[in-house]
Amino acid sequence: MVAGLRIAVTGGTGFVGSRLLSALKEGDHQVRALTRRPQSDEGGIAWIAGSLEDSESLARLAEGAEALIHVAGTINGDAAGFEAGNVAGTAAVLNAARAQRVARFVHVSSLAAREPQLSRYGASKARSEALVRASGLGFSIVRPPAVYGPGDRETLDLFRMAKRGLVLLPPRGRLSLIHADDLASLLIALASAKDPPALIEPDDGKPGGWTHREFAAALGEAVGRRGVALSMPRAALRIGAMLDGLVRRGRAKLTPDRVAYFCHPDWVANPDLAAPGALWRPAIGTLDGLKATAEWYSEHRLL
Repeated sequence: MVAGLRIAVTGGTGFVGSRLLSALKEGDHQVRALTRRPQSDEGGIAWIAGSLEDSESLARLAEGAEALIHVAGTINGDAAGFEAGNVAGTAAVLNAARAQRVARFVHVSSLAAREPQLSRYGASKARSEALVRASGLGFSIVRPPAVYGPGDRETLDLFRMAKRGLVLLPPRGRLSLIHADDLASLLIALASAKDPPALIEPDDGKPGGWTHREFAAALGEAVGRRGVALSMPRAALRIGAMLDGLVRRGRAKLTPDRVAYFCHPDWVANPDLAAPGALWRPAIGTLDGLKATAEWYSEHRLL
């Protein structure tokens, strides 16, 4: 890794972004991060007040940066929200990066972009990738699979189900996983590399990914119970999404849009798009990572 880079970050107050900032602070980097809310100046991060809708704040963020890592995005919402957060937001950050002549743009997309017809979220991520490719910047696009780790609230419901001994999952299929800290180390490696790949689908190193039953068993082991998986038909998941929306409204984790891509049978990272071993390898075994995540949930009285 090249030391002493000037790196700009969007999405630094979110789950993946906060893990990225923690990793960057361990290196000898000068880091600026965008924030909507006031932040402490401690910790070696220069916070830039603003948002993806504020071109002036984006210009301040990108000014003098050698690399910009774009993590910010919308994962829950309606069509307008996905368009604003994932498409228009990416376009605005790209404009700032071009204007400030940033040499490297690292874009965090999603495996959902592989199948844009399945969900509004995936379609918006696919459109954001197209903008990056057409930007004229030196870029790397990262499509993470399911991301987990201490501090994550998106996978909390799965751990809670495992604690009760029954994990409700979509119809049979396979998925890949990656720990947030491994993803962070990959993003830094891409920002630092001289000639990185244009598109990467990283994972935890498990060939062929995890079947749903294997994943449920791993969750059960993490929380100290025998996890039993129950594959739910698409119709039941749709009803569940409706109920989740009624109960948790804007905080719902199971949405109709998510049902569509949850039911797709193949969310395994493509090994042909794996990061070169000389650039990056996952360091955190998934069983260990899931246990550490369950411990964090327990310590914070969330399970």
